[in-house]
This record gives sequence, C-alpha cells and structure tokens, in this order.
Amino acid sequence: MEFTASARARTGTRDADGMAVASFVLGLVGLLVLNVFLGPVAIVLASLALRRGTERRGRALLGLGLGVADLLVLAVLASADGTVSWTFGG
Repeated sequence: MEFTASARARTGTRDADGMAVASFVLGLVGLLVLNVFLGPVAIVLASLALRRGTERRGRALLGLGLGVADLLVLAVLASADGTVSWTFGG
C-alpha cells in the first residue's frame, strides 16, 4: 500500500500535534513531580513539534516554557536545601 504525499503530511502533522500536547502535559506535571526528568523531555518534545510544523504551536510553546520552568523550579528548590532532591513540608 502506497502512501501519498498528503497522507504522509497529515500523519506527520498529527504526530507533531501529539508531541506538542505531550510536551504541555509533561511540562505541567513536571512542575509538581519528577521535574529533573519531565522538564527536559517536555523541552525536546516541544522543539521537535515546532520543527515539524505542528498546528498546535501555542501548546508546543507552552510545553517549552513549562519544561524550562521545571528546571528552574528544580534549581531554586535544590539550592534552597543544598540537595538535588526536594520534598514538600518537613
């Protein structure tokens, strides 16, 4: 079965749109947990989605911003107690 150019373009755009949404969700969740892992993943997915021409450019940009914010939150909280890990309370 041959894929036409338009079918490949639709599949590529759909993949890029999925990456944009995933970067937004991972960046948002990363603000609360596992920001050392989810922040960079959100940044990479957002960059790939933008490079592939997603139709959800706003979500990709939000994912990129949230990924950077994840790393900034980690840096601030880690410098506050002098460790790489942090916990709420206590």
